[in-house]
Amino acid sequence: MTYLLSFLAGILIYATFRVLISGFYVVRPDQRAVLTSFGRAERMPDDGAEGAGTSPLEPDESERYQYPNVRVIGPGGPYFKWPWQRVHKASVSTQSVDLVWDPTVNQSTIEAVTKDNLTTGVNGQLRFRVSENNLYAYFFGVESPLEHVMGYFISILRERIATFVDPKGHELLDKTDLPEASSESAIELSEGVSINDLRKNLPTLNTYMEQQCRSTPGRYGVELDAALITTIDPPPEVDRALSAINSTRNQVAADISTAHADSEQQITMSKRAVEIANNNAQAEVAPLRELAVTLTAIKTEGGSDALSAYLRNMRIPLLKQAKRVVRTS
Repeated sequence: MTYLLSFLAGILIYATFRVLISGFYVVRPDQRAVLTSFGRAERMPDDGAEGAGTSPLEPDESERYQYPNVRVIGPGGPYFKWPWQRVHKASVSTQSVDLVWDPTVNQSTIEAVTKDNLTTGVNGQLRFRVSENNLYAYFFGVESPLEHVMGYFISILRERIATFVDPKGHELLDKTDLPEASSESAIELSEGVSINDLRKNLPTLNTYMEQQCRSTPGRYGVELDAALITTIDPPPEVDRALSAINSTRNQVAADISTAHADSEQQITMSKRAVEIANNNAQAEVAPLRELAVTLTAIKTEGGSDALSAYLRNMRIPLLKQAKRVVRTS
């Protein structure tokens, strides 16, 4: 009987400890919590009205990621829970993680293959925070949400690097500056250095990744605040080749600019020369036209005799200066 009473007393003490001591919990200001009873989270009346529906999911994704809207416990406390209940807490503050973070692999860079089949190393950081509106996906959707988000991000990044083309590459050499036959070579020159294009367009690449990962809150309950890809390192031998290609491209661009400036100068000088010649011709013709008008007026008003007399009087000063006169008729 004594043993039985001691056993019951132990159970009572254990139950008291479990209920009164470990039954209270608090939620920090940067945390949100979800309470489950026998493994089931408490649903809100408007299941599905928020959460996954607030993220820009594609139609096929909306069918796969239909998570219920659960009751979220905000900061405060102490709250009480029964022994059959469990508290799931998550920090909703913005955090950062390296792109190379992977709990299953020890790596210093993310390898990716470019459009011209070159292996390059990518590094940077991601800023993220747990989506307060979709905690069900974060706690219960996948086993390791951050690991899934990183895998999702790296997959999109590798696909983008493999197909990336400089959006301004075709404008590097203006087609109007080159003959039609050489336009194709200019395009090939701009498309043949994918790593170089990626380096020049890191802001564009970061913006693209942020746009493509806007659905992560609905898929995994994690919001990407910013993608900061800071490093794209090609192999050393490729880096030296890229330096040579860059020098060639810069030289070609400089030569084209110089040729364009010279041609513009020649065209301007030619226009000025034509204008000067036109003015000289008008200066030569203007006195003749004026003389023709004068002779016509004399003949109209005085007749042929007046015109002959005018011509004779005009010849007198010339005849005085002439030393020899030869008449042909």
